[in-house]
Amino acid sequence: MTEPHTDAADETAAETTTTVPVPSPASMPRAARPRPPAGAPAAAPTETGSPGARTGGAPAEDPHGRVDDDGNVYVRTSTGERLVGQFPGGDKAAALAFYRGRYDGLVVEVELIEQRLRAGHVAPDDAAGIEKKLRTSISEAQAVGDLEALAARLDALLPLIAARRQERKAERAAKVAAAQDSKIAIAAEAEKIAQGSDWRQGANRMRQLLDDWKALPRIDKPTDDALWHRFSSARTTYTRRRKQHFGDLNERREAARVVKEKLADEAEALASSTDWGATARGYRELMQKWKAAGGAHKDVDDALWARFRGAQDTFFAARDAENTKLDEEFAANAVVKREILGAADKLLPVTDAKTARESFRQLADRWDAAGKVPRDQMKDLEGRFKKVEQAIRGADDDSWRQSNPEGRARAADTVAKLEQSLAGLRADLEKAEAAGNDRKAADARAGIEARQAWLDQAKQALTDFS
Repeated sequence: MTEPHTDAADETAAETTTTVPVPSPASMPRAARPRPPAGAPAAAPTETGSPGARTGGAPAEDPHGRVDDDGNVYVRTSTGERLVGQFPGGDKAAALAFYRGRYDGLVVEVELIEQRLRAGHVAPDDAAGIEKKLRTSISEAQAVGDLEALAARLDALLPLIAARRQERKAERAAKVAAAQDSKIAIAAEAEKIAQGSDWRQGANRMRQLLDDWKALPRIDKPTDDALWHRFSSARTTYTRRRKQHFGDLNERREAARVVKEKLADEAEALASSTDWGATARGYRELMQKWKAAGGAHKDVDDALWARFRGAQDTFFAARDAENTKLDEEFAANAVVKREILGAADKLLPVTDAKTARESFRQLADRWDAAGKVPRDQMKDLEGRFKKVEQAIRGADDDSWRQSNPEGRARAADTVAKLEQSLAGLRADLEKAEAAGNDRKAADARAGIEARQAWLDQAKQALTDFS
């Protein structure tokens, strides 16, 4: 605050302001008269009822205002004095202090908007509104102080407000540009998803893109509308294709359900069959149809598969049990054939072709009578027995040639026996195939193959005697 003027300065100021007409408080309407501050002492009535005499009778002043003897308070401006209030009943220094306090309040308000604006804590438009209100308050202020300096400080804020407006405008433009780029990217991604077939993740991504779109600010209406049209069309296309896909899928699943229910019924009808071969082939055919039917709804498909597989398991468990019995029987046959094979091995090396031949013929009869062996042992046993036979035949070739009638008779007898054995095996094969017994049929085929090889050799030997 500026220090008070000297008395001489006060007198000069009084002289310079006497030309400014000041309305008398008594002539002002009651509602317009300035009021003393709360708690100010009331004017002591004189004998005529007028305010009491002022201290010293001299006006109290400062560079920006004064108080006259009637308690009227004036503020000085470059255009002259202006009445700002009345302070009857108190001393002039108190009056000036009171009205300077009001000025200090305006200073605080101006400083506050300056700080907030420079710190960026107030929007430019809000700052402009505050500045306008403060300017009005200053121009009409009932206060004593350098009001014009305060107005000048407000003037200094105008370029800053304009600059802040430009910054905000640039920020908004940048945000709009970024929003436009984001919306273009969203529309492009949605269009790509719309042409794909990722029905689960695609739907989730479309929902996320919609949320992202809603979070972005609007841009200019034509561009915003055009991009929204692209995005919305892509979502509609994807939704329509997705519904069509699942509609078709449901139809296929329903068709698969009908087929698989029928296959499960057929499988259950075969479960108790003892026609092992034919039924096993039937199950293979049913399995091929099951795979070709496609998938039903998972819970339905699982339930139907449990029925189908359960029927299969029942049948094959019964067949395996039967085969286990046969394997036990065949295992006993294998023991017999190993004993025969041991006796045949003792015929080697051949020293007496005739004796070895006669002994092997007896062993061969016992071999055929022993019956079938487990398939995993058949190849080994048949191969070893055939090896002994070939060794004996090789040693006997010369004697056959030397004794043509007898050799021919033996060869003819061997051929006859082998043909008889083959006929029996072929009959067994026909029975096994008719019964659907794959294991017996396979054993019969293996025996036929071995006997046929022996027969071919026997026939060749018989031919040698011709």
